[in-house]
Amino acid sequence: MLRLKLGDARQPLRRVLCLGAHCDDIEIGCGGTMLRLLKENPQLQVCWVVFSSNHERAEEARKSASMFLKGAKQPIVHIKNFRDGFFPFVGAEIKEFFEELKGDFSPDIVFTHFRHDLHQDHRLICELTWNTFRDHAILEYEIPKYDGDLGTPNFFVHLSDAHVRRKIGLLLKAFSSQRRKRWFTEDTFRALMRLRGMESNSLSRFAEAYHARKVVA
Repeated sequence: MLRLKLGDARQPLRRVLCLGAHCDDIEIGCGGTMLRLLKENPQLQVCWVVFSSNHERAEEARKSASMFLKGAKQPIVHIKNFRDGFFPFVGAEIKEFFEELKGDFSPDIVFTHFRHDLHQDHRLICELTWNTFRDHAILEYEIPKYDGDLGTPNFFVHLSDAHVRRKIGLLLKAFSSQRRKRWFTEDTFRALMRLRGMESNSLSRFAEAYHARKVVA
Protein backbone atom coordinates (compact mmCIF):
# COMPACT_ATOMS: atom_id res chain seq x y z
CA MET A 1 0.00 0.00 0.00
CA LEU A 2 1.48 3.35 -1.06
CA ARG A 3 1.51 5.87 1.78
CA LEU A 4 1.44 9.58 1.07
CA LYS A 5 1.70 12.44 3.56
CA LEU A 6 -0.57 15.44 3.17
CA GLY A 7 2.04 18.10 3.81
CA ASP A 8 5.33 17.94 5.71
CA ALA A 9 7.96 20.25 7.21
CA ARG A 10 9.59 20.85 3.83
CA GLN A 11 6.36 21.50 1.94
CA PRO A 12 3.48 22.04 4.36
CA LEU A 13 -0.07 22.42 3.20
CA ARG A 14 -1.01 26.08 2.91
CA ARG A 15 -4.55 26.21 1.56
CA VAL A 16 -7.44 23.76 1.49
CA LEU A 17 -10.80 24.24 -0.22
CA CYS A 18 -13.82 22.33 1.11
CA LEU A 19 -16.95 22.23 -1.05
CA GLY A 20 -20.31 20.90 0.10
CA ALA A 21 -23.69 21.05 -1.60
CA HIS A 22 -25.57 21.05 1.70
CA CYS A 23 -24.94 22.25 5.20
CA ASP A 24 -23.54 19.07 6.76
CA ASP A 25 -21.88 17.49 3.72
CA ILE A 26 -18.33 18.71 4.37
CA GLU A 27 -18.43 17.64 8.00
CA ILE A 28 -19.76 14.17 7.17
CA GLY A 29 -17.47 13.65 4.19
CA CYS A 30 -14.14 15.04 5.39
CA GLY A 31 -14.67 16.49 8.87
CA GLY A 32 -12.22 14.11 10.54
CA THR A 33 -9.62 14.74 7.87
CA MET A 34 -9.91 18.48 8.39
CA LEU A 35 -9.48 18.11 12.15
CA ARG A 36 -6.31 16.09 11.55
CA LEU A 37 -4.94 18.45 8.89
CA LEU A 38 -5.47 21.48 11.08
CA LYS A 39 -3.64 19.81 13.94
CA GLU A 40 -0.71 18.81 11.70
CA ASN A 41 -0.59 22.10 9.72
CA PRO A 42 -1.13 24.96 12.21
CA GLN A 43 -0.77 27.66 9.54
CA LEU A 44 -3.38 26.09 7.26
CA GLN A 45 -5.82 28.44 5.55
CA VAL A 46 -9.20 26.92 4.76
CA CYS A 47 -11.96 28.10 2.45
CA TRP A 48 -15.23 26.38 3.38
CA VAL A 49 -18.16 26.64 0.95
CA VAL A 50 -21.73 25.44 1.48
CA PHE A 51 -23.95 25.93 -1.56
CA SER A 52 -27.49 25.34 -0.23
CA SER A 53 -29.05 26.56 3.00
CA ASN A 54 -32.05 28.19 4.58
CA HIS A 55 -32.12 30.46 7.62
CA GLU A 56 -32.09 27.68 10.22
CA ARG A 57 -29.53 25.52 8.48
CA ALA A 58 -27.28 28.46 7.62
CA GLU A 59 -26.95 29.25 11.32
CA GLU A 60 -26.08 25.64 12.01
CA ALA A 61 -23.55 25.62 9.16
CA ARG A 62 -21.79 28.73 10.47
CA LYS A 63 -21.67 27.28 13.97
CA SER A 64 -20.27 24.02 12.66
CA ALA A 65 -17.64 25.69 10.46
CA SER A 66 -16.43 27.80 13.39
CA MET A 67 -16.00 24.67 15.51
CA PHE A 68 -14.36 22.49 12.86
CA LEU A 69 -12.06 25.31 11.73
CA LYS A 70 -10.92 26.32 15.18
CA GLY A 71 -7.21 27.04 14.86
CA ALA A 72 -7.27 27.65 11.12
CA LYS A 73 -5.43 30.68 9.79
CA GLN A 74 -7.98 33.30 8.67
CA PRO A 75 -10.72 30.82 7.65
CA ILE A 76 -13.03 31.86 4.84
CA VAL A 77 -16.63 30.61 5.09
CA HIS A 78 -19.25 31.02 2.36
CA ILE A 79 -22.83 29.91 3.05
CA LYS A 80 -24.86 30.20 -0.17
CA ASN A 81 -28.59 29.71 -0.70
CA PHE A 82 -28.93 27.92 -4.04
CA ARG A 83 -32.15 25.92 -4.06
CA ASP A 84 -31.81 22.43 -2.61
CA GLY A 85 -32.48 19.71 -5.19
CA PHE A 86 -32.40 22.10 -8.16
CA PHE A 87 -28.67 22.58 -8.76
CA PRO A 88 -28.68 21.23 -12.34
CA PHE A 89 -31.31 23.82 -13.24
CA VAL A 90 -29.35 26.76 -11.82
CA GLY A 91 -25.96 25.46 -12.89
CA ALA A 92 -24.96 28.66 -14.68
CA GLU A 93 -25.31 30.69 -11.46
CA ILE A 94 -23.33 28.12 -9.49
CA LYS A 95 -20.67 28.08 -12.20
CA GLU A 96 -20.36 31.87 -11.90
CA PHE A 97 -19.62 31.49 -8.21
CA PHE A 98 -17.01 28.82 -8.96
CA GLU A 99 -15.27 31.25 -11.30
CA GLU A 100 -15.24 33.91 -8.58
CA LEU A 101 -13.86 31.37 -6.14
CA LYS A 102 -11.08 30.37 -8.53
CA GLY A 103 -9.97 33.98 -8.79
CA ASP A 104 -9.93 34.49 -5.03
CA PHE A 105 -8.48 31.25 -3.67
CA SER A 106 -5.87 28.84 -5.05
CA PRO A 107 -5.90 25.65 -2.95
CA ASP A 108 -3.33 22.90 -2.54
CA ILE A 109 -6.13 20.36 -2.09
CA VAL A 110 -9.84 20.47 -2.92
CA PHE A 111 -12.36 18.28 -1.09
CA THR A 112 -15.58 17.77 -3.03
CA HIS A 113 -18.37 15.29 -3.70
CA PHE A 114 -18.01 11.90 -5.42
CA ARG A 115 -18.73 12.00 -9.16
CA HIS A 116 -21.03 8.92 -8.97
CA ASP A 117 -23.06 10.22 -6.03
CA LEU A 118 -26.75 9.67 -6.83
CA HIS A 119 -27.81 13.08 -5.47
CA GLN A 120 -27.99 15.50 -8.39
CA ASP A 121 -26.74 18.46 -6.34
CA HIS A 122 -23.68 16.52 -5.22
CA ARG A 123 -22.84 15.42 -8.77
CA LEU A 124 -23.03 18.97 -10.12
CA ILE A 125 -20.68 20.31 -7.45
CA CYS A 126 -18.20 17.57 -8.33
CA GLU A 127 -18.49 18.27 -12.06
CA LEU A 128 -17.89 21.98 -11.58
CA THR A 129 -14.99 21.29 -9.23
CA TRP A 130 -13.15 19.39 -11.96
CA ASN A 131 -14.18 21.91 -14.58
CA THR A 132 -12.84 24.81 -12.52
CA PHE A 133 -9.80 23.48 -10.64
CA ARG A 134 -7.99 21.63 -13.40
CA ASP A 135 -4.47 21.91 -11.98
CA HIS A 136 -5.24 21.07 -8.37
CA ALA A 137 -5.27 17.93 -6.24
CA ILE A 138 -8.91 16.88 -5.82
CA LEU A 139 -10.25 14.30 -3.38
CA GLU A 140 -13.89 13.21 -3.67
CA TYR A 141 -15.51 12.31 -0.34
CA GLU A 142 -18.49 10.05 0.33
CA ILE A 143 -21.87 10.67 1.96
CA PRO A 144 -23.89 7.73 3.32
CA LYS A 145 -27.55 7.87 2.32
CA TYR A 146 -30.64 5.85 1.43
CA ASP A 147 -29.54 5.56 -2.21
CA GLY A 148 -26.80 3.09 -1.32
CA ASP A 149 -24.28 4.72 -3.66
CA LEU A 150 -21.07 4.19 -1.70
CA GLY A 151 -18.36 3.20 -4.13
CA THR A 152 -14.90 1.67 -3.87
CA PRO A 153 -12.60 4.47 -2.68
CA ASN A 154 -8.86 4.36 -3.29
CA PHE A 155 -7.49 7.05 -0.94
CA PHE A 156 -7.71 6.80 2.83
CA VAL A 157 -6.90 9.22 5.66
CA HIS A 158 -6.38 7.44 8.98
CA LEU A 159 -7.98 9.06 12.00
CA SER A 160 -7.29 8.73 15.70
CA ASP A 161 -10.09 7.76 18.04
CA ALA A 162 -9.95 11.32 19.40
CA HIS A 163 -10.57 12.79 15.94
CA VAL A 164 -13.46 10.38 15.39
CA ARG A 165 -15.08 11.31 18.69
CA ARG A 166 -14.64 15.02 18.03
CA LYS A 167 -16.02 14.81 14.48
CA ILE A 168 -19.13 13.00 15.62
CA GLY A 169 -19.58 15.20 18.67
CA LEU A 170 -19.38 18.40 16.63
CA LEU A 171 -21.75 17.04 13.98
CA LEU A 172 -24.43 16.14 16.50
CA LYS A 173 -23.94 19.38 18.42
CA ALA A 174 -24.09 21.69 15.39
CA PHE A 175 -26.89 20.13 13.36
CA SER A 176 -29.70 19.65 15.86
CA SER A 177 -32.29 20.07 13.05
CA GLN A 178 -31.08 16.81 11.50
CA ARG A 179 -31.39 14.61 14.57
CA ARG A 180 -34.94 13.63 13.63
CA LYS A 181 -33.55 11.83 10.60
CA ARG A 182 -33.05 8.15 11.40
CA TRP A 183 -29.67 7.98 9.65
CA PHE A 184 -28.16 11.05 11.34
CA THR A 185 -26.73 9.14 14.29
CA GLU A 186 -23.41 8.46 15.94
CA ASP A 187 -23.39 4.80 14.92
CA THR A 188 -23.88 5.65 11.22
CA PHE A 189 -20.87 7.95 11.12
CA ARG A 190 -18.68 5.72 13.29
CA ALA A 191 -19.57 2.58 11.32
CA LEU A 192 -18.46 4.04 7.99
CA MET A 193 -15.17 5.31 9.41
CA ARG A 194 -14.57 1.93 11.07
CA LEU A 195 -15.25 0.11 7.79
CA ARG A 196 -12.83 2.36 5.88
CA GLY A 197 -10.28 1.93 8.64
CA MET A 198 -10.53 -1.85 8.28
CA GLU A 199 -10.20 -1.63 4.48
CA SER A 200 -7.04 0.47 4.74
CA ASN A 201 -5.51 -1.51 7.63
CA SER A 202 -5.50 1.49 9.95
CA LEU A 203 -3.70 0.89 13.24
CA SER A 204 -6.07 3.38 14.82
CA ARG A 205 -9.05 1.44 13.39
CA PHE A 206 -10.69 4.44 11.70
CA ALA A 207 -10.37 6.32 8.41
CA GLU A 208 -12.20 8.61 6.01
CA ALA A 209 -12.13 7.49 2.39
CA TYR A 210 -11.90 9.35 -0.90
CA HIS A 211 -11.82 8.82 -4.63
CA ALA A 212 -8.61 10.19 -6.15
CA ARG A 213 -8.93 10.21 -9.94
CA LYS A 214 -5.47 11.65 -10.58
CA VAL A 215 -2.42 11.57 -8.31
CA VAL A 216 0.89 13.03 -9.52
CA ALA A 217 4.15 12.47 -7.61
